[in-house]
Amino acid sequence: MNRAISDFHYLNPDFSATAGKQALLHTLVYFDIFHYPLQLAEILQFSNFVANRESGQQWLQEMVDAGTVYQIGEFFLLRNDPGLCTRRVAGNRQAEILLQKAKRIGRFLYRFPFVRAVGISGSLSKGYADKNADIDFFIITAPNRLWIARTFMHLFKKLTFLAGRQHYYCMNYYIDETALSLEEQNIFTAIEIKTLLPVSGSSVMDRFFRQNGWANDLLPACAFRQQEQPEPRRIYFKKSWSGYWERRSVSNWKVS
Repeated sequence: MNRAISDFHYLNPDFSATAGKQALLHTLVYFDIFHYPLQLAEILQFSNFVANRESGQQWLQEMVDAGTVYQIGEFFLLRNDPGLCTRRVAGNRQAEILLQKAKRIGRFLYRFPFVRAVGISGSLSKGYADKNADIDFFIITAPNRLWIARTFMHLFKKLTFLAGRQHYYCMNYYIDETALSLEEQNIFTAIEIKTLLPVSGSSVMDRFFRQNGWANDLLPACAFRQQEQPEPRRIYFKKSWSGYWERRSVSNWKVS
C-alpha cells in the first residue's frame, strides 16, 4: 500500500472502513469464481488490506446487513446458496484424506533425477478436493535440466495410466532453479504461490519464495507455507543419473 495512503487510512476511520470493505468484497468476488465460500479468517488472510479480526467482522456484518454479502453459518459468500457451504465442507474432508497421499507421492517424485523441490499446488493445496480431484504438483529442477527431468517423470506417468492412477501424478508446472522469479505477477499467481505446500527441497523452495516476494504486496496478511517433514533420503537412482549427466556435460564442454 502507498505510504501516504497508508498513513491517511489510519488517521481517517471512514476511509479505512470503505477501503477495508472493498478489499474484503474483492476477496469474496475472487473466490466466488470457484464457488468457494470463505470463513472470516480466510477473507482477512487473502485480502490485500491488513485489518484485525474485529474490524473485519464489523465490515462483513455491515455488508451482510446491506444485502451485499450472505452469511451461512461460519461462511460468507455472494450467493444465498447453502449448497455451496455443504459442498465446501465435503471437499475439505476429502482433501484431508487425499493430502496424506499427495505428500507421500510428492516425496517419491523428489527422488527423480534433477528434481530440486516439489510442492503440492492446485485446489488440494487450498484444502479442497472433490471425488474426481487431481493431485497437482509444482516442480523445481536443477539448472538446465528441466526437460530431461520432465521427460523422466512423464515416462513414469505413462505407467500410472495402466493402473488408472494418472490423476495422482499431475506434474503440471515446472521451473528451472535458475529462473525462480515468476513473470506473471497478479492475484491469481500470488494466491497460488502463497498456498503452495512444500513437500521436499525446502532450501530451494525458500529461495523460490524469496524471489517472489512481490506476492507480499498483494497478500500482506498471508504467509508463505513451510515444509512440514524432513527431507526424504536420496536414493542411488537419483544420485547416479544426476552424476552421469553432470559428467557428460563436463566432458562435452571440454571437447568443444
